[in-house]
Amino acid sequence: MKRKLIMQLSRENLKNIAPQKGLAIPEDKLFELPERVLQFGTGVLLRGLPDYFIDKANRQGVFNGRVVVVKSTAQGGTDAFGKQDGLFTLCVKGIEEGNKVEETIINSSISRVLSASDEWKNILACASNPEMQIVISNTTEVGIILVADDKINSTPPVSFPGKLLAFLHERYKAFNGSEESGMVIIPTELIMDNGAKLRSIVLELAALNKLDDAFINWLKTANHFCNSLVDRIVPGKLPANDLATTEKQLGYTDELMIMSECFRLWAIESDSEKVKKILSFSKVDDGVVIAPSIEKFRELKLRLLNGTHTFSCGLAHLAGFTTVKEAMADKTFASFIHNLSVQEISAAISSDLISSDDTAAFAPKVLDRFSNPFLDHQWLSISVQFSSKMKMRNVPILLKHYAKTSDVPETMALGFATFLLFMKTAKNADNKYEGTANGKSYGVQDDNVAYFAEHWQGNNSDEAVDKILADTNFWGADLSALPGFADAVKNNLNSLVENGAAKTMAAHQLTKIEG
Repeated sequence: MKRKLIMQLSRENLKNIAPQKGLAIPEDKLFELPERVLQFGTGVLLRGLPDYFIDKANRQGVFNGRVVVVKSTAQGGTDAFGKQDGLFTLCVKGIEEGNKVEETIINSSISRVLSASDEWKNILACASNPEMQIVISNTTEVGIILVADDKINSTPPVSFPGKLLAFLHERYKAFNGSEESGMVIIPTELIMDNGAKLRSIVLELAALNKLDDAFINWLKTANHFCNSLVDRIVPGKLPANDLATTEKQLGYTDELMIMSECFRLWAIESDSEKVKKILSFSKVDDGVVIAPSIEKFRELKLRLLNGTHTFSCGLAHLAGFTTVKEAMADKTFASFIHNLSVQEISAAISSDLISSDDTAAFAPKVLDRFSNPFLDHQWLSISVQFSSKMKMRNVPILLKHYAKTSDVPETMALGFATFLLFMKTAKNADNKYEGTANGKSYGVQDDNVAYFAEHWQGNNSDEAVDKILADTNFWGADLSALPGFADAVKNNLNSLVENGAAKTMAAHQLTKIEG
């Protein structure tokens, strides 16, 4: 007997999808909204964050605009988007304020997807649309680069900045350089000052293409290039078994179905009232923040989220945990994470920039994200380039802590000790560095692994700690000079070697409670 095939997601089939709890189905009127956004990139981050906000605002009658997506890479086609009329399902799964959340949204924000290589004229035609006001991009970190010989009259230009410049030049011509025709341009690539960098490249390309001064002046004065910071885990496709179960429950297939966590943040740097008005979708979700400076949000993410990951991944692996959710299910480890993030790191980073209210609001969200039962976040993946992350993310936290007090940050000291023990490696038969924990070997992916292996050659942990902490060339500071820190690291390290990570962590948390 043949299994009955279920329908594919499309606009025509929306009427055949049975309403059910937790499923948001778009109304017909949403398909009639004008195109207001040009988006470079079809990736899951853009669909799971900016497109999520736009779709949510459209449903509430606030933004009232759809997205034209530019597919810039040569790989793959636009067929899935075409077959599904731009529709895709976003499965939001996670923990929010301690409660499990599952929400399924059929997102209708995308009007069409155009291939830059095959449909460049159609993309340029969007420049003549007076409703078009926003450009969003996520072309990966290597997308925002200067290709000096890129020509804007190519079909299409080679680089993303070249394509953007060609589009803006077309818009300038279409509206005779009017102030009102300028665009709000928001790159989401994960690089510092992404908007400012993109602006400088576009201006340099304009000069290299010998475009006239009036156009360059319009570029500078009428367009807003905004730095932005994005933060949401969007793993992409559901695991095969989960996908099959979800499609069966929903009653349709979806080639573009993705999942994301609940947490969402899109911090956009601007003090322009015009920009705020254009980005009206910010009104419907606290996850969109428009502020004159986004440094606070960058610092909170780097120290409280990323820093907590880095201080804890060595301990988690040595204690035998594979995934973050597995570790967070252990009360002792969860208590360690709470003390680390909510107490020590939060206190260390509080400043004129970051208030105690900021950390009090952000830290619990970190705990929720760590506890997400739907994500298989591997600790060994988090440990990649462990030493560079420790230097960039966590040494500044240590220095901030000691700038305020001479008390030893006990939880950070344990985290640092496990980092050093994790980095105790030797070469295997394939000439690759490996460590050993719980009777099993593990590979270490770190550019500085040989440095730490050399310091561990004598097998004297106290001596290794002293030499590594005192290396100002490596850390940018003498960590051995921090009052009591070296002794705390040594004591923890000795306990880890003698008693193991689980017992050391349990004794540490008991001491914290008694203290």
